[in-house]
Amino acid sequence: AICRHDCKYGECTGPNKCKCFPGFTGKTCNQDLNECGLKPRPCEHRCMNTHGSYKCYCLNGYMLMPNGTCASSRTCAMVNCQYGCEEVKGEVQCLCPSGGLQLGLNGKTCIDIDECSTGKAMCSYNRRCINTFGSYYCKCQLGYELKYVSGHYDCVDANECVTNTHRCNPHAECLNTEGSFKCKCKQGYRGSGFSCS
Repeated sequence: AICRHDCKYGECTGPNKCKCFPGFTGKTCNQDLNECGLKPRPCEHRCMNTHGSYKCYCLNGYMLMPNGTCASSRTCAMVNCQYGCEEVKGEVQCLCPSGGLQLGLNGKTCIDIDECSTGKAMCSYNRRCINTFGSYYCKCQLGYELKYVSGHYDCVDANECVTNTHRCNPHAECLNTEGSFKCKCKQGYRGSGFSCS
């Protein structure tokens, strides 16, 4: 099975046929599936799509139960939480639907934690961190591309000379380097490689 464009979040099961991992869609499994738009809806009240998944939360005045349903709560209604609440030992606490969100100073609304700038993100050396509302994801560093290599996905050097994504002068040779490329003017020409005369 060979997939010419790779299956970004999935497996190649036949000639240019991708079987996507749960939470992803598209011909090359490169798009996040918005589970919140599915019928029937996965959440009783509100749904927040995340990268490769989703989170449920309740309207104000309701409490998120362990089975994912929303139960009416008079105490919750009085507290006026943005994303529903839970009762712990008789005390009402507002909830945030994701570990990447934290309660604001008012204790009712949720604000985003930028995992990329706080250093909480766990991205390998060849990936860069992209912050999202309530989460983050790791994207290949510039000059690298995601490929399925020996049973798992990894960021491998993109050969700009082969993919023709370099900016070398027509009178220059393209030389691939780790994460980048170099241009060298051909014999009989002088210059930077980006401009040759």
